Amino acid sequence: MKESRHDKIRVLLLNANDGLTTSQIAKQLGSTYKSIQKTMNNIYGVYIDRWDVPKRGQFAAVWMCVDVPADVPHPKDRYLPKPTTIWQENSPYKKLQ
Repeated sequence: MKESRHDKIRVLLLNANDGLTTSQIAKQLGSTYKSIQKTMNNIYGVYIDRWDVPKRGQFAAVWMCVDVPADVPHPKDRYLPKPTTIWQENSPYKKLQ
């Protein structure tokens, strides 16, 4: 199984003060543009800061990364019980079970 590039990309973006385009990230990691673009759509904590116009006139997304603190609390009530309605409590079908 291949090693995930998510952490490498996140470190690159955190070290780049002005952000990086997908092409710049691909060059630094020695990967293809298409591969990095697919990865960028699945990484948490990265966002498009602005759009640049490179040489050929196509817009290029400049990606940035959010610095997530280490002491962020984890949500404890992720799966809350679903509330029951009065109709569900008084249902004749519930008595059959």
